[in-house]
Amino acid sequence: MLYTNARLATFAAPGRYGLIERGALLVEEGRIVWVGPMDEAPGGPAEDLGGRLVTPGLIDCHTHLVFGGHRAGEFEMRLEGASYEEVARAGGGILSTVRATRAASEAELLAGALTRADALIAEGVTTLEVKSGYGLEAETELRMLRVARAIGRQRPVTVKTSYLAAHALPPEFAGRAGDYIAEVVIPTMEAGHAEGLIDAVDGFCEGIAFSPEEIARVFDAARALGLPVKLHAEQLSHLGGAALAARYGALSADHLEYASAEDAAAMAASGTVAVLLPGAFYTLRETQAPPVQAFRDAGVPMALATDCNPGSSPLASLLLALNMGCTLFRLTPEEALAGVTIHAARALGLTDRGTLAAGQRADFAIWDIETPAELAYRIGWNPLHARIHGGLPC
Repeated sequence: MLYTNARLATFAAPGRYGLIERGALLVEEGRIVWVGPMDEAPGGPAEDLGGRLVTPGLIDCHTHLVFGGHRAGEFEMRLEGASYEEVARAGGGILSTVRATRAASEAELLAGALTRADALIAEGVTTLEVKSGYGLEAETELRMLRVARAIGRQRPVTVKTSYLAAHALPPEFAGRAGDYIAEVVIPTMEAGHAEGLIDAVDGFCEGIAFSPEEIARVFDAARALGLPVKLHAEQLSHLGGAALAARYGALSADHLEYASAEDAAAMAASGTVAVLLPGAFYTLRETQAPPVQAFRDAGVPMALATDCNPGSSPLASLLLALNMGCTLFRLTPEEALAGVTIHAARALGLTDRGTLAAGQRADFAIWDIETPAELAYRIGWNPLHARIHGGLPC
């Protein structure tokens, strides 16, 4: 199919957004085979898009879509003055979701995850990352990963999985983080890898979670299996997680509110993407914003994601995350849109999507708007006209 009469935000051509006015793109067998001005387009069956905007399919590169229960009670606690750490130390936080997730069946977890995935798909998302991390024991961690794989089978969306058993210390291992890593995290990683359930390995490097030294043990095990790594880093304090991620050549370091200019330089040298998560910043009412200018100055690619989870970011709208990235972190609309396309793809280690260019997978979104900036500018409004996933309208 040849799509004609479109404004193409390619992120591959020169200029702002890589914009091609009155452009066209040709799709064959699930791939983009030609992109350019409409008056240079090859012949063949064509669909006139009526001047609509076309972007690469949106990519949500950091989600926790699979979980049981909810944490509305914690929302109330935080509004009454409790901090994220105080909630966690009182038995809430991640561990409350762990209890609900362990108690949920695979069918129950999938039903909830599909509802959240559907909300993202309806906004033009064509690729999702989904983490485990609410099991903290082998059976539930693997169940979560199987559910994540099932999302990609039951919906027209690509799902990449991240193994996040190093998310929190379960009560049965209180005070024994080293034992938990040795007895649960690493053996379950090996089992999940053998079953083909893991695309990358993640961890939470924070005072309420794991130290850099403990995460390094997890990353060493991932490296031995040939699995790429990524890391929740510098969200609540500066513990050295971003530098650790850079040393291991991580795909991404995520959150990064307390990252430094030195961290930015290390990430730039290692090619590690900064994944910014304004939904958590907003929900937790944080005041320390990530060092966006330092990332710009160092040339660190910045991705944006929802961080959709039941506690710190109950956000299932990537379009709203675009607006939040601009209003809360002062990204430009072009940076925000690049953050959910080309840079989000890089944060997942994907080179076949994120731009509109010949040879790329035919994942793109068609919008009923005039300018790309409208995607970040508008709030609570979804202008999606059509979504193409692997060359197929869906």
